Amino acid sequence: MVIGEGKATVTREIDGGLETLEISLPAIVTTDLRLNEPRYATLPNIMKAKKKPLDTVKPADLGVDVAPRLATVSVAEPPKRSAGIKVADIAQLVDKLKNEAKVIV
Repeated sequence: MVIGEGKATVTREIDGGLETLEISLPAIVTTDLRLNEPRYATLPNIMKAKKKPLDTVKPADLGVDVAPRLATVSVAEPPKRSAGIKVADIAQLVDKLKNEAKVIV
């Protein structure tokens, strides 16, 4: 990730390879488990962390709009699959694929 001039350039892994996106800041970037090797905290550092104050900041304090930008139009279940049929031979299969299913020209 490269950050500069109010924008961030991020590369993500997709099915076909890698995709590079440019997004405006502020932005939330999530990561994958394979990003790096995790570091494990030692007991003294855990005890020190418990004593540190935890600041709570609201998005409005940072000037971030958190209003939803997507709306769900509808949700529907996919149609039930119908039962298959058995054919006696390959000729009948080819005939059904050609005339009924129209998948062979």
